[in-house]
Amino acid sequence: MESNSMDLKVRELLKEVTFDYSSTLSKHVNNTISAIKDAIDKIPDDLKVTADEAPGFVRDIGADKVEFKFKKPTSIEIGGSYTIQCIVKPDINVDLFIRLPKECFHEKDYLNYRYHAKRCLYLSIIKKYLKFSSVKVEWSTLQNEARKPVLLVYPATELVGLPGFFVRIIPTANSLFNIKKLNLKRSNIRALTHGNEFSSVLATPKYNSSILEDMFLEDTSELIKKTFLGWKELGEASILLKVWARQRSSIYVHDCLNGFLISVILSYLASQNKIANSMRAMQIFRVTLNFIATAKIWNNGLYFRREGQKGIPQEERVSYKEAFPIVICDPSAPFNMSFRISRIGFVQLQDEAALTLKCIEKCRDGGFEEIFMTKVDSAAKYDYCIRLDLKGKSEVHASGFCLDDECWRLYEQKVQSLLNQGLNNRAKLIRVTWRNTLSECSIENGFSMLDREPLLVGVLVSSMENAFRVVDIGPNAENKEEALKFRKFWGEKAELRRFKDGTIAESTVWESEHWNRHLILKRIAEYVLLRHLSLSKENIVHIVDQLDFSLLHGVRDPISFSGSLLEALEVLSKRLRLIQDIPLKISSVQPLDPAFRFTSVFPPEPHPLAIDKGDVPRLQKLMPSCIQPLELEGSGNWPMDDIAIEKTKTAFLLKIGESLQNSWGMTCTATEDDVDIFMSGYVFRLKIWHERGLSLLKREDGSDQFKWVSSIDKELFVRSQHSSMINGLQGRFPLYGPVVR
Repeated sequence: MESNSMDLKVRELLKEVTFDYSSTLSKHVNNTISAIKDAIDKIPDDLKVTADEAPGFVRDIGADKVEFKFKKPTSIEIGGSYTIQCIVKPDINVDLFIRLPKECFHEKDYLNYRYHAKRCLYLSIIKKYLKFSSVKVEWSTLQNEARKPVLLVYPATELVGLPGFFVRIIPTANSLFNIKKLNLKRSNIRALTHGNEFSSVLATPKYNSSILEDMFLEDTSELIKKTFLGWKELGEASILLKVWARQRSSIYVHDCLNGFLISVILSYLASQNKIANSMRAMQIFRVTLNFIATAKIWNNGLYFRREGQKGIPQEERVSYKEAFPIVICDPSAPFNMSFRISRIGFVQLQDEAALTLKCIEKCRDGGFEEIFMTKVDSAAKYDYCIRLDLKGKSEVHASGFCLDDECWRLYEQKVQSLLNQGLNNRAKLIRVTWRNTLSECSIENGFSMLDREPLLVGVLVSSMENAFRVVDIGPNAENKEEALKFRKFWGEKAELRRFKDGTIAESTVWESEHWNRHLILKRIAEYVLLRHLSLSKENIVHIVDQLDFSLLHGVRDPISFSGSLLEALEVLSKRLRLIQDIPLKISSVQPLDPAFRFTSVFPPEPHPLAIDKGDVPRLQKLMPSCIQPLELEGSGNWPMDDIAIEKTKTAFLLKIGESLQNSWGMTCTATEDDVDIFMSGYVFRLKIWHERGLSLLKREDGSDQFKWVSSIDKELFVRSQHSSMINGLQGRFPLYGPVVR
């Protein structure tokens, strides 16, 4: 039944999110594309194009010799998800590939960003002429890569059935340059020296891949199209994977997953016979997630194998793995299709895939709601979030906006490296992302405005023990080289200490109240970022302690008294078990108050009853009592009458209170139902849990005898079960208590 329910929901979801490829809507799409083609046709051939069309872009990218005479595109073809009928609503857009003509480029334009500059200038001319027609045109970028702008073209009037529809114009560069000149080990960016002579810099694999991507974009699109053609279930699986990824903003991002890569991975699985035509969409979905999460082949790279084609040589494969953490290559398109994926991005993708597979196995209805319908924002994935406001910070692009990689990606890596070193094993995962490019940005005016969005950092702690650690032990004092590095990194926070085992080592100490230790990680991150980056405290926003004020009583968190409360309970429990002058010994004492499982919003604070009257501060009302049900030894001599049972309990409680007073001088107050014990500033309310009531409760709810059980026993039984369950949960997940509070 559960499987049928999941299948039904998946079918309904596919109906909801799949684009309607009816002739009417297809006609609207074709009309928009025709309008674009007409506008491009009106651009005169041999129109002189100079850097003045996008002066800021050309300046910031550092290109020269960018003038050319405009020629019309060699071809204009629809590509992307529209061609394989895998568009997912609500983002309805069509990719339009315009092939750049060779006549606009020189043989060596792959050097020094000349290709990227001319690519932008070519689009600038198209944008200018599109504006003459009745369409709205905006700049955007390809996968957040500022050096590769694209145009978004919206119809003059919004089409019924196509809300938000736009066409994305993407330049392609088939056979524009010699592929050998763009291999991974070549350097194609020349840095000016002080003597005005050119000297080669390091290899530029990212830069080279950026150009190769355009050169083989049509080929990879055709590869995907051939795989998907006539395979309905594969297309549906692609749609499900896109819905899944888009609901998780931490993985649907420039350094991780996108719709194109989803199609590439599915094409690879099909080429390796990992998925079959007989499979349903959800089966393909699960196989794909399992492959992403567990396949060992990711360590070597994914290489398509096709009949009649030579495979990629081992030497090249080694070069790919040296340059990129994740590799996906096809012999017909010799570049890494996943060159933007970062190591951390892929780790998080694998974690999400594994988590989703668990959800399918364990959640109701195969986890449909959790997998496809629930939006999981980045912030919800992390224990700590940091936002860096880098607006106007010239240090970000001090070495230039674009080297092998863009300055924003390099800054991401710098922040990642600093926090990895600073937090060490306190963090299980640190994720740094900067979505620096936005729609409606004026690319032609340069890159200086692309720092308006904040850089975001997410931190997953490895464990409470590690994250809340007060002392970090560094290298041994005898290791001079490592000790020097440690001191250089930590500056004034580094100190030489002797530890209990006799070790003398460098260390950092983060003194903190016990209830404030969750902020140690914040303090470390802030210290490291302020020390190594040109930032002020105002540039750093930590999303971690904004609600802490709600847990304070005065100037401190009352959870800090938990230690004394537990000590008092321990002493009381021992004394209760030592009582000899009652007919039945006390066999167990179970605390029910949420303070004992660290989930009480305001745990009881010790009342200063023992302080002299003159020193007593102004106090709130007397603190609440903590209920402690007592279980006595078993006996067959208890009365059967419920009223008599309650009277017997009262007699026991009075005797227990009297014994505590006589033996240890404790203050006790008694009522008919319970006894309050005053100890170490706390009040413990004792109740007796009747074993006959327990045995009756274990029987079926519908029995007549169940109705006889006292309401007190019922309540104590339920609360006892609840307390045991929560204690178990708290023991397994130490952060459960703070989260509940």
